Formats: sequence, C-alpha cells, structure tokens
Amino acid sequence: MSAIHTQAPGVMAVAGCGVIGSGWIARALAAGMQVQAWDPDPDAIRRLRVNIDTAWPSLERRGLAEGASRDNLSFTTELADALDGADLVQENAPERLEIKQSLLAQIDALTPASVLIGSSTSGIKPSELQAQCQKAPGRVIVAHPFNPVYLLPLVELVGGEHTEAAQLEKASEQYRALGMRPLIVQREIEGHIADRLMEALWREALYLVNDGVATTEEIDAAVVYGAGLRWSLMGTFMTFHLAGGEGGMRHMLEQFGPALKLPWTRLEAPELTDTLINRVAEGSEYQAAGRSVAELEARRDQFLTELLAVVERYWPEAEGLGGRI
Repeated sequence: MSAIHTQAPGVMAVAGCGVIGSGWIARALAAGMQVQAWDPDPDAIRRLRVNIDTAWPSLERRGLAEGASRDNLSFTTELADALDGADLVQENAPERLEIKQSLLAQIDALTPASVLIGSSTSGIKPSELQAQCQKAPGRVIVAHPFNPVYLLPLVELVGGEHTEAAQLEKASEQYRALGMRPLIVQREIEGHIADRLMEALWREALYLVNDGVATTEEIDAAVVYGAGLRWSLMGTFMTFHLAGGEGGMRHMLEQFGPALKLPWTRLEAPELTDTLINRVAEGSEYQAAGRSVAELEARRDQFLTELLAVVERYWPEAEGLGGRI
C-alpha cells in the first residue's frame, strides 16, 4: 500500500506524552518528521516507546513516508529543549484550563512568532487558550484529533479572537502533510463539532441504559450494524438526504420534520424554520454535487458491502456482543 503521508519535512515538538501525545508522535514519525517530545515525568519516555511500538505495525500497513523511523524521536524533560528548532508544536496537557493556559504561554514565549502551536483540547475554546500568550497569541489554535491519532485522520482546527485566516490555512497545510484531514471550524464553540455530536449520542445512550431500554451491548450493536456503517461514508446529512428518495433532503424534512418535536429523545430540537430547512437542504444538495440519489445509493451500497465484511471480521458476534444478538 502506498504511503498515506506526503513527505512532512521538519521538526515537530510534542508537549505531553500521554495517549494523545503518543498518537501525534507516532503519526509524525510515520510522516518522516523529526519529533522532539517533552513531558515533565522522566518515566514518560518508557510509556511513549511502548505506545509507539503498539502503533507502528498499523502505520506500516497504512504506508510510511520516505525516511520514516522510530529513531527520529528525542525526549526531554526540559521544555525549551523540545521547542528548539520546531516547525510545529502540539500541546497535549490535561484538560484543565489553567494548566493549558500556563503551558501555552510558556510555549508562546519560547518559540518564534511564525511557529504554529496546536492544542489537542477536546472542549476548550481557543480564545481562552490564547488569553495568557503575549508574543503571538493568534498562532495558538485548537487542533483537536481523535483517538487513535495515528490512524484517524480528522483534526478540527479552530481559531480564536486573535487568529487570522492565513494562520488556519497554514495549519491546514501542515496537518495535511501529516496525513490528516483538517476541518476548519467556522466559529469557536465549546466542544467544537465532533465531540458535541458524540456527546449528544452518548447522553442519549446513557438515558437508554438508565431507563432499562437497552444494554450497552445492544446500543453498540445498533450503532455498529446500523447508522455507524452509513456514517463512515456519508455522515448525518447525506444519510437523511438519501432517506428523502428522489426529493432528497427537502422531501425528507417535509415528511419526517414534524417528528423532531416528538419526545423520542431527551434532546430538544431547534425550530424547523424555512431558513433552517433551506440551509440544511442546500447544504445537502451541495454535498451531492449534482449526483442523483440513485448514484449516491449505488455508491453507498458498494461501500457498505465492503465495509460490512471488515466489521464482521473485527466484531464477531460471540466476542463483541456476548452471542445474544
């Protein structure tokens, strides 16, 4: 298999070597970068190497960039040493605002103003992260990945009040060179995009378990063998666009829109105004890019047929679901 990375020359500094930090490091090494890792715990290097060794076989199967090597890693407990000469910095401190603000302010002070600083925060807004940075706060952005970082390609890029569009575009290029699929979030909000969606599903799943409607296995099966298969190809809006048949999203909303007000979930739906309907329908039609529903259905079905074989290979009924479904 060909390499999933374009060559990503230069040096990446990674601050914090936990699960997420280790994932960034493994991905950067696979992309052919030199990585300078920092963690205040001297024993972090041992755990880091274990995590990289775990990730490496999968990265080899995906395809390594030229020059990729686990030997391109250095580790230090001195932050300044890790940042020296870095072209990109990724912060992975614990999800506490005061800790991240303090660390990011140090990184901002120690690096040239042109160096991008990405934070892996899953919920904090970038304007809050920038608050204590004095040199170049705009280059401090959210760069939120998903676990396992070394395989999942999405990274949400969010700028704060000091961030310029050019800084986000530069970030997009740098993360794309790491084999990522950058998603620039238009406006900062707690939890960004993906985690807010996952949190909604998680909240509802907990209600279903708490109310005795379903077990955790049954809920996971509902996702794995139902919506999850479709989501891995086309996401929520295109799934519902196809549900409307030839009329697409507009017909789906006309037919099923009123059901949004039924008390099926513990989440309150927004008012289905003409403005919202148009925004959703036009967005779905744009995503369809002129392809008919029949064409999209054929693409979806081919994808699902192939994907289902993979899911069944890694989710045997006896092991994954206790043999009860």
